[in-house]
Amino acid sequence: MSKNPAEPVLEADQVFRTLGQTDVLRGISLRIDAGEFVAITGPSGSGKTTLLYLLGALDTPSQGEIRIDGTAISSLNDTERSRLRQRSLGFVFQFHFLLPELTALENVAIPAMLAGVSRPEAESRAKALLDRVQISHRLGHRPGELSGGEQQRVAIARSLINQPRLMLADEPTGNLDTENTERVFSLLQELNREQNLAVLLVTHNEELARRSQREIHIRDGKVV
Repeated sequence: MSKNPAEPVLEADQVFRTLGQTDVLRGISLRIDAGEFVAITGPSGSGKTTLLYLLGALDTPSQGEIRIDGTAISSLNDTERSRLRQRSLGFVFQFHFLLPELTALENVAIPAMLAGVSRPEAESRAKALLDRVQISHRLGHRPGELSGGEQQRVAIARSLINQPRLMLADEPTGNLDTENTERVFSLLQELNREQNLAVLLVTHNEELARRSQREIHIRDGKVV
């Protein structure tokens, strides 16, 4: 049964994260619905990236609860959290983290193969995604042979290979020039509209934040 688009894909309820003696996050609550494009902004050190890692089930809260597609991550072990990430989430980071020895096609296909998809099917999906992000002419090239903007488009294609409901993007345009920043942001907007893909974008770029559907501003570990 398909999910109701109005249902939340992500919820955080009174989330705290303490590191040592420091409360990095202090009672964060938020909700992201299917098809939303939401920006998280705030000064350096405000807790944005810590929050993103918690929302992506890459870390666990000290207090509070996070639900992804209705599943409370506190109830899951490491293997189950990994499967949930694989099934429901896509990640794009400021540094693309492409494997340098693999081609663009192989980098995009690998997450699907790890999820149990056959290599021919995974590569077929990867080719379609590389075409969608307008880089199919470079599918045989390795990351070192691609520009920064091209590498980030490959990373976006990789994040979509398992058909996630939510993309978590941490400063995806942080290392790009103005032209490539616009290209990558426009691509995220198109994917959001076309696929009802929820996008949660952490950014210092105020212009991009204003162009998002909704902005959540974090300061000193709280939503303000």
